[in-house]
Amino acid sequence: MILKIILIIFTLLASFLGGISNQFTDWTWYELLNKSDLNPPNYIFGLVWPILYLLMAIVSFLNSSKIYRLYIIQLILNSAWSWIFFVLQLTAVAFLDILILIALNVGILVKLFVTKSFISLVLYLPYVLWLSFAAFLNLSILILN
Repeated sequence: MILKIILIIFTLLASFLGGISNQFTDWTWYELLNKSDLNPPNYIFGLVWPILYLLMAIVSFLNSSKIYRLYIIQLILNSAWSWIFFVLQLTAVAFLDILILIALNVGILVKLFVTKSFISLVLYLPYVLWLSFAAFLNLSILILN
């Protein structure tokens, strides 16, 4: 039970650390970037991420002993991405971060599949799909700028 609580706390902390990067972001820089036509309005990100963090927390609670190592590493990379991309404005490094993040999360999906945690797999899949979309958006910013 302690591990479950720790993972929930780490999930909340990752969400907080990623979100606090907004306070240090030069939004003028971001607004002036050329972006993909598929880039959603900024408010969409504010709606999607809390839902994804909730789903991640549920999956980590249900599967703590199966995924905790990969899960903690991916939380660190997830939080780091916002700082790397928005605050440091290192879009290429952020893209590498998100590629590693996707690989780790595919590993989590495989682990959930192998252990027959199908409900958790379905709950976690939107996060991995959103990361893939975010990687596309990150790459498009790299290419267009």
